[in-house]
Amino acid sequence: MSASSPEAVSTNTLEQWLAATLQIDQFKDYSPNGLQVAGTPHIRHIVTGVTASLALIDQAIQQQADALIVHHGWFWKNESPCIRGPKRERVARVLDNNLNLFGYHLPLDAHPVLGNNAQLARILSLEPDTDDTGQPVTFGPASLIWSGRCSTQRTLADFAAQTATALDRQPLVVGDPGKVIKRVAWCTGGAQGMMQDAIDQGVDLYITGEASEQNFHMANESGVAFMAAGHHATERYGPKALGDAIAQQFGVSVTFIDLDNPI
Repeated sequence: MSASSPEAVSTNTLEQWLAATLQIDQFKDYSPNGLQVAGTPHIRHIVTGVTASLALIDQAIQQQADALIVHHGWFWKNESPCIRGPKRERVARVLDNNLNLFGYHLPLDAHPVLGNNAQLARILSLEPDTDDTGQPVTFGPASLIWSGRCSTQRTLADFAAQTATALDRQPLVVGDPGKVIKRVAWCTGGAQGMMQDAIDQGVDLYITGEASEQNFHMANESGVAFMAAGHHATERYGPKALGDAIAQQFGVSVTFIDLDNPI
């Protein structure tokens, strides 16, 4: 949490800065990116987190926040548009407390500095591949997969143990524990379906958040190790980095709240 500050930023100014910083117009996404529910027109305190769950909303209200900024917002493609049940409770709580709700999905995965992929590389001591301009080399659907090298040579067993320590979560790992890991590809969250793209790049290990049944066979048959390190666990660091950047830019108070999720 940043030091308490009397500074404020208008909701419109923050929305415009976030849109430009995260380049939201560059993405065709599964949910709207930006201000999803409008609240108070002036913001002094922001809470950031992974998912706009009722538990996180209540935490933001207890913190007397004016805005909640998350990676997983609302209004997903193909979900029912009806406002009832748990969705009604979430919406009502936000509206009743005049809370601004911002959500940034793929743009917060992809940002070259603040994004989930960039931040996971920092946490796991991975050195991303870069092009001649210093930008990360990406590939796969929507260019969401990153690639790079381990900062130090490690076996798969060592890498898994260090990942468990770094993320405070035991990852699911498929592959030869003694395999030396040099080249790595990664995409945070639910990107298990992109494993073939990583295999095609000739990496030693593919890291994402979740696993599907076929990942086991793909890893064993291709020789490319697979690691599912947790959807939530791999996507905590982008929202926090974004909040830190907002605090530095506008001088407002920002609190990152991590509510544990084993998935």
